[in-house]
Amino acid sequence: MKIGVPKEVKILEGRVALIPAAADELVRSGHQVFIESQAGVISGYSDEQYRKVGVTVLPTAKSLYDAATLIVKVKEPQPGEVALLRADQILFSYLHLAAEPRLAQELCGIGLTAVAFETVQEADGSLPLLAPMSDIAGRIATQVGTHYLHRPLGGKGILLGGLPAAERGRVVVIGAGVAGGNAARVAAGLGAEVIVFDRNRTKLMQMRDLGHNVTALFAYEDAIKDAVLGADLVIGAVLITGERAPHVVSADTVRKMEPGSVVVDISVDQGGCIETTRPTTYDNPVYVWEGVTHFCVTNMPGAVPKTSTQAICAAILPYVQALAQPDWRQNAALTAGVNVDGGKIVHPGLKRSLVK
Repeated sequence: MKIGVPKEVKILEGRVALIPAAADELVRSGHQVFIESQAGVISGYSDEQYRKVGVTVLPTAKSLYDAATLIVKVKEPQPGEVALLRADQILFSYLHLAAEPRLAQELCGIGLTAVAFETVQEADGSLPLLAPMSDIAGRIATQVGTHYLHRPLGGKGILLGGLPAAERGRVVVIGAGVAGGNAARVAAGLGAEVIVFDRNRTKLMQMRDLGHNVTALFAYEDAIKDAVLGADLVIGAVLITGERAPHVVSADTVRKMEPGSVVVDISVDQGGCIETTRPTTYDNPVYVWEGVTHFCVTNMPGAVPKTSTQAICAAILPYVQALAQPDWRQNAALTAGVNVDGGKIVHPGLKRSLVK
């Protein structure tokens, strides 16, 4: 198989899909691996490191896409990349097409096969390629929220953990999956008063075990609303595999939050679970709506590209090896991850969001 790794072009995105050690394993397995020049530099990997393991370094995105049959990248194709894709290619990356209907239609028009990292699903229901980036996004969400609560950045001037004679900050996390769980873990470690909402009792038990400063509650609509109104930091982390995220916090509720509060919506990749969410990028990461600061960057793990690259590469390598085989459709986890195939949207969740 001819495997191509392009340089990411999304704003301030420095991750690369394959590190040299992973590319080496693919080359040793008999595959041809191509990488666009400078694709790994921001993550700490030079062109020469790739050349040393037998990877062909190509000068441009066009030469890379022309050479490869399997395209492995981190983020969804940007406008300039879509025109480089071909019908005979397999695209393997994060796609989040429920929030990108135009891109979904463009991929259908090309006629290629698009397998999304975030919808590759094992028999036990786990999402192995989403999990490592959810780990990171959850931790970043709390770190960023803490930062934007600082008064010089327009925040309420609250130290989340408080200290003797000062109140703790209040953090509400909606969704106790991998991302939400990590967000809650960091907030609890800082000493904040944390409330986590979910509908899964096992997850609620796990959240409760984080510490005495964590309350885990069933996600009733009114309970979420009441908690959000009293929160300093709200973190949205709701996921329905392949589907657009449902709004669990209304604009009216956000409007009634105290000025200087902060909202971080990790679900923004899937459209956002807070009604006032709109996508942002790291060159302009926040906006203020009715006095509430919103951080809704669509590639949160891109802030730590070296860590993120190492984590995602370790997760995707076995699936890249499987996709490079003629019988890859026998792999149930990969076939579950197919979003677009032969000009049609095929993933059930994505169809529910986009096909009317």
